[in-house]
Amino acid sequence: MTKKDHPRAPGKTTIAPGVLVTIARLTALSVPGVAGMAPSPPGVSRLLRRGYGEGVELRVEDGSVSVDLYLVLERDTNVREVSRNVQKEVARAIEEMVGMEARQVDVHIEDIHYA
Repeated sequence: MTKKDHPRAPGKTTIAPGVLVTIARLTALSVPGVAGMAPSPPGVSRLLRRGYGEGVELRVEDGSVSVDLYLVLERDTNVREVSRNVQKEVARAIEEMVGMEARQVDVHIEDIHYA
């Protein structure tokens, strides 16, 4: 058996929390009706939370991810519909891109954008 024919053992892949934050943020911003991200409120507990980005906080526990998103929505949007679409798309992106379970995606509407 040549070196070329020998199957290699797979190595280990680690995902930095910042990568998960970026996936969650960019996915949320791509959902129609989302105007932008809002800063996380200062009173939010940061215990066991990792990976902070503007408008995104996440927790990684036992190989699964829980995400809190703080959003600004466009005016004249259905808040419930946009929120559900964000939850669905962020969970899908995390699961498909990094293979981790999205345990929970909580959406916090912080403001409505009026131009």
